[in-house]
Amino acid sequence: MASYYSPQPKFYYYYSSLIILCLSTLLFRINSQPAPRNISLGSSLTAGAASKDYWLSPSGEFAFGFQQVAGSSANGFLLAIWYNKIAQKTIVWSANRNELVSSGSTVKLTKDGSLMLADPSGRQIWGPNGVGAGVSYGALFDTGNFVLANRNAAVLWGSFDQPTDTILPTQIVKRGTELISKYSSTNYSTGRFKFTLQNDGNLVAYTTFYPQTGSNFPYWAGNIAGNSVNFNKSGNVFLSSANGTILLYLFTNKEPTQDLHQRLTIDHDGVIRLYAYPRWPAEWTTLSFMPEDNICGLMRDNTGSGACGFNSYCQIEDAQFPKCKCPQGYKFLDNSDESRGCLKTFPPQDCSSAGDDQFDIMEIPSTNWPDFFYDQLESQTEGMCRQACLSDCLCDVAIFFGGFCWKKRMPLTNGRMEEGASVKALIKVGRSNSSSLAYPRKKDESSLKLTGGLLIGSSVFLNLLLLSTTLLFFSWWRRNNKRGQLHPTSSVNLLSFSYSQLESATAVNLVSFSYGELESATGGFKEVLGRGASATVYKGFLAEEKINVAVKKMDKMGGEGEIDDREFTTEVKVIAGTNHRNLVKLVGLCTEGQNHRLLVYEYMSNGSLASLLFKGDTRPSWCKRMEIVYAVAKGLVYLHEECSTQIIHCDIKPHNILLDESMIARISDFGLTNLMKVNQTRTTTAIRGTKGYVAPELFRSVAITTKVDTYSFGVVLLELVCCRRNFEMNGVDPEWFRQFAGCSVQIIELSFFY
Repeated sequence: MASYYSPQPKFYYYYSSLIILCLSTLLFRINSQPAPRNISLGSSLTAGAASKDYWLSPSGEFAFGFQQVAGSSANGFLLAIWYNKIAQKTIVWSANRNELVSSGSTVKLTKDGSLMLADPSGRQIWGPNGVGAGVSYGALFDTGNFVLANRNAAVLWGSFDQPTDTILPTQIVKRGTELISKYSSTNYSTGRFKFTLQNDGNLVAYTTFYPQTGSNFPYWAGNIAGNSVNFNKSGNVFLSSANGTILLYLFTNKEPTQDLHQRLTIDHDGVIRLYAYPRWPAEWTTLSFMPEDNICGLMRDNTGSGACGFNSYCQIEDAQFPKCKCPQGYKFLDNSDESRGCLKTFPPQDCSSAGDDQFDIMEIPSTNWPDFFYDQLESQTEGMCRQACLSDCLCDVAIFFGGFCWKKRMPLTNGRMEEGASVKALIKVGRSNSSSLAYPRKKDESSLKLTGGLLIGSSVFLNLLLLSTTLLFFSWWRRNNKRGQLHPTSSVNLLSFSYSQLESATAVNLVSFSYGELESATGGFKEVLGRGASATVYKGFLAEEKINVAVKKMDKMGGEGEIDDREFTTEVKVIAGTNHRNLVKLVGLCTEGQNHRLLVYEYMSNGSLASLLFKGDTRPSWCKRMEIVYAVAKGLVYLHEECSTQIIHCDIKPHNILLDESMIARISDFGLTNLMKVNQTRTTTAIRGTKGYVAPELFRSVAITTKVDTYSFGVVLLELVCCRRNFEMNGVDPEWFRQFAGCSVQIIELSFFY
């Protein structure tokens, strides 16, 4: 199986900085299995937004009760089992995934031994099947298994016997048992993918005829008859025979599991993943996954729509997660559910008319819908293939590869993009849809330009009419859209200065604020969150959205305006083009007049890392410090390795690392950023930084690389370890320096483990 557990090479710079901390992990926890806490007959739980009422396993690792579903209505609750000691409260089993219950619903272990979920009116929503008589109590084990047992402690029913989409260590899956994926990452109802040990012993994964229950052909199969799937304590998952012989390893684990939470889940994209949750970094990490092949290309047995819906195509992103996309000229049938497929935004070609001048062909490189063609042409050039589809009123898309041209009609199935493949899809779209799309034909671009020039130059009256209409529209827009969103077609003239760098910022949906709106939101710029060399950050509140924001106001826009405008423009360009959980998100901007340059960020309620480390007497726990280190490292890797334009921050320091409401670290302040193109490896542009965090090469006229951020990261790491600044502005106290230099001795404190 593919393994994601070992750090990738690009992390080595950052993980090497962690060695001093990792060497301190000298103790191992040895967990025994305490006796479960019996849940007596007559016990009950009630769903409620403020309810903390649930049943715990002996160590508190798992909880059984009601959990409100994020993104659902205020009354949407699952009866579930979840990991209780981790921040995510990850659900591993649920009873009512297809029928959420409202506040006031109850689950009760009745006097006669029945476990019943009922809504506030008393209507039964769920109850376990095949329990039988004689239930004396219920119990939740530290394995995550909730059981009903008789007076002799014999288990009459267990949640392990009826899994949803997840199995846990020590769990055994018997013949006829199936795991069914969630519908989406936030929708817990039954999804499109199943992983089942069939009654004939074959272990298979397949899609369903959603929303019907029928199945398509498997996209993965073990092709060997087994008796059960076992997930043992060592983290190995295997198919075994009735006598215990291991027939097929699904996942193998060579890492120690004492300090790992583990689960195997069939995710909403159809990939079966083995997850681990180390005590640091505190988040779920994919250890292995199956199938190893590109999931986008596996579901193509001439049935179903594929990994994505009809008329869409699938593209693999990081960690084997597929992304569903629509071709040019199409839109999602449901923006909240991209797996449902796409539909045209233009009327179909009229076969009663011989003309094709209302349509164009748009190219999608490395993309294919491999099944169901109605015509095949050989010895074709790409131009011939384009024209063949364009002139055929039945053709919706042509696939061109190796001199062959396959013409296809809707619906398109099993679409996928494979990076580097020489195949290409030629999509027919309405010409009115093609002007703003990628990959147009150059001949038609020239024709449009020529036609436009002739029309404009043919009449003075037309020019005057066009000018008048433009002025009237702009006046109307100013009155009715004082506040709106900047779209790719928005004019850069909305800004009071012309910078081509802002084009990438306007390509994402940034809110355009007026100066008055931000002045009102900040209460006249009263509450200062922080000050920099050329800007001050204020706390604000957007009444309409009911959210707090941080407003960065550029201070120097006069004689040094050129420098500050450049910094402002750079920050907009960089922040607007990034998207990562460990970077502070840019919400909007203000560019009103010549003297107002403001940026609006999401508000980080827990302040900066500097405040956490250097103010007050309370130190963050070692676990929390490790989480912060890991988060900053991931943010830097994104800037250095994963952005389309490589970014050097050049001012990594605790003041520029902010903490959100969940104490997740996020990198901020890109005003000093240097950008690199993909084919560059270093830059020599003048870079500024902060004393104490600046790499030595910044003081010499030498090429600058991403290692300057790694150096600064190392300084921040040392400050995190010691909870002290790396230098004092008012001179160095020998005693302070001795404590700082020797503080690593404190790492061996037992507090490291708490």
